[in-house]
Amino acid sequence: MISHVHICDIGNTFPTNPNSYLNPSSFNSLINAMDVDFSSFFFPQQCHQFTISEINLATHNFNESLIIGHGGFGMVYKGTITNGSTHLVVAIKRMDSTSNQGAAEFWNEVQMLSKLRHCHLVSLIGYCNHGEEMILVYEYIPHGSLEDHLHKFQTPLSWIRRLKICIGVARGLDYLHTGTGIKHGVIHRDVKTSNILLDDNWAAKISDFGLSKLAPINQPLTYVNTFVKGTFGYLDPDYYATGRLTRKSDVYAFGVVLLEVLSGKRAVDTSLDDEHWGLVNWAQESMKEGRLKQIVDYTIRVGVMPKCLKQFAHLANRCVHDNPKQRPTMAEVVACLESILVLHEKAIAMSMRTFWGRRLNSLEFYFDTVGGENRILRRFEFKTINVATENFAKDNRMLRCSLAPFMYKGKLQNGRGISIARIGCQDYKNEVSLMVKLEHENLLPLIGYSIEGKKVYLVYDFAFCSNLHLSIIGLLDWNKRKKVILGVARALLYLHQHDVIHANVIPGNILLDESFHPKLSNLEFSRCLTTINEAVFVEMGTMWETLEYIAPELHQANRLSAKADVYSFGVLVLETTIGCRMYNCLKRNVWKNWMEGTSSNILDPRIHGNPSSITRFIHIGLLCVQEDADNRPTMEEVVGMLTNSSSINLPIPKEYVPPWMIYD
Repeated sequence: MISHVHICDIGNTFPTNPNSYLNPSSFNSLINAMDVDFSSFFFPQQCHQFTISEINLATHNFNESLIIGHGGFGMVYKGTITNGSTHLVVAIKRMDSTSNQGAAEFWNEVQMLSKLRHCHLVSLIGYCNHGEEMILVYEYIPHGSLEDHLHKFQTPLSWIRRLKICIGVARGLDYLHTGTGIKHGVIHRDVKTSNILLDDNWAAKISDFGLSKLAPINQPLTYVNTFVKGTFGYLDPDYYATGRLTRKSDVYAFGVVLLEVLSGKRAVDTSLDDEHWGLVNWAQESMKEGRLKQIVDYTIRVGVMPKCLKQFAHLANRCVHDNPKQRPTMAEVVACLESILVLHEKAIAMSMRTFWGRRLNSLEFYFDTVGGENRILRRFEFKTINVATENFAKDNRMLRCSLAPFMYKGKLQNGRGISIARIGCQDYKNEVSLMVKLEHENLLPLIGYSIEGKKVYLVYDFAFCSNLHLSIIGLLDWNKRKKVILGVARALLYLHQHDVIHANVIPGNILLDESFHPKLSNLEFSRCLTTINEAVFVEMGTMWETLEYIAPELHQANRLSAKADVYSFGVLVLETTIGCRMYNCLKRNVWKNWMEGTSSNILDPRIHGNPSSITRFIHIGLLCVQEDADNRPTMEEVVGMLTNSSSINLPIPKEYVPPWMIYD
């Protein structure tokens, strides 16, 4: 993918020697040659200069296992800075010698972020300049980039979460443009989803200020003459044509981000029609032709009110207007997005009042009668779970799972670890009615509930640490990955033996404790059949959150059977073994390497295990994801193959191979 346009730039003229850079007297010639005042813009005390020894210690000499990302600048490592008894987790960006960025961008970022402080900007902690090493140290942002979640991980981001992320970015850009706290405004010049990071509460933080420019703030369209830099797809056409950089160039790029968030498409997307690889042109054309709903990401279509959608799309269209004078300021963008959020919340509140007016009176009766022979649910006083979670403290929030927007870990007075999900107005009855009858070491055990006003809390006898996100998979050795796969397989086998189809086997529903012991959760969409060999027809709706996990017969004909669980499990096996998302093109690559006997090409290089064991698991995964449900094994057969208690028919019969594989 083409990333940056680099023609030239007379503005980034910063020295490579840190001593001369930190000495204002040796910098006078540069300051006098520029139109901006740098006198108050040198490093404040909170920007620490680290030694290379401190950086090596923090990253274990740049151990590859600590790599969490990479970009135009170079690799990014997760590290731990130690100062006495204090340990601070940080993100460490190391410039690559082959990078198209260099000393100018490095010192520009240090200079910019040293002075800027805002809740929606990534904080720079310090830097290191040693020989040829140029290293930046930032606060660690655990959820990665918005680009990853929209396009790589296909994270199920709700409409409300997307809207709040956009508001956060807009506030950050408004802070930069208005010059709050500094004498000059800042033009970011590279606003894009890969430069928007998400913290543990999914709040947005703008990053990567290597291309940023200072600009006067006294006139709305004051511009800076620069040679063009930026990223294709986000680049302001007016800036590209004239070389005049203004704050409205950031507004244009942010408008592209709005369209990207709304549609789930990339800024430059080859899946669009041949004439419109650019998202902006495609979206504008669709709006003109009255096809607004068709550009909305299918995963959020149900959650977006028509009036909110219309206002959001109109704002995005204004931001990407060809004429910069017709684009709004970021302050106007913030106000507009906040009004859309208020409109959405009012609509939700109204529907909630209607919903709970009908259902609240039946809650206690339901929980009092739902228990069965296996288990009686305990009713917890709200005070008890409030104490257990320390008043639902932010520190006790756990990673999001599909079960609820937030789950909290807690500890009862007897020391028993619990997890608490706030269900609210979601349909909890299917989950509860099944969980009181099912009990297995790899199923999340429901032990009770609490009702406080209009809020329902489900209490589980398990304090998990994470869900099976790809970032977690990358930290696991082969034995731990195998343990997770086997645990999920046994849970599914148990469900199928009790004529229950889980129907939503995805990483977000697989919870892990400190020992990486897996628990399969969220039976909200499960189906209890007369016999497990039965198939039922269901409405897809929004119940499946991760497209690649959906079995073909379910996606194409709404036909749900136990073999749909087998298919989803197969995708899980392949992703856990290979270490990346199983998109269709990647599945084709796995099939091809398997058929050609080159499976080593697709193995996750971070795991070191028995090659025959790993290859066996890949083979089992491929058997599970066959297009024809009848050709897939049962979960009983899968567990037997995984534990080596039964053999695998080798090789995969030709008729099992997808048609596109045979005719390639």
